[in-house]
Amino acid sequence: QVQLVESGGGLVQPGGSLRLSCAASGFTFSSHAMSWYRQAPGKERELVATITSAGGSTNYADSVKGRFTISRENAPNKVYLQMNSLKAEDTAVYYCSTRAWGMRYWGQGTQVTVSS
Repeated sequence: QVQLVESGGGLVQPGGSLRLSCAASGFTFSSHAMSWYRQAPGKERELVATITSAGGSTNYADSVKGRFTISRENAPNKVYLQMNSLKAEDTAVYYCSTRAWGMRYWGQGTQVTVSS
């Protein structure tokens, strides 16, 4: 079955950096686009970044453009989110996600807290 396992979250000061990782299994990773979403307390889950299956194209939410970078390695099956110049408003649970067999799959999430 599809498994997505995020890691790398934590507490960081404003202006700091974190790198999130997501290990994927249970599907043909190299054939699927991958995305990072986030959900802050009391808010809806929002799309942060997407990368195509071969990694040739990326898209970002306006709020993170120029600060976050999504990347992937198709062997091993991992997707990353490099987050720089973090702000308090980036505080959220971050989820790795893909769509396969007509369904959207989610990891368990990793907490990112930006605070001094």
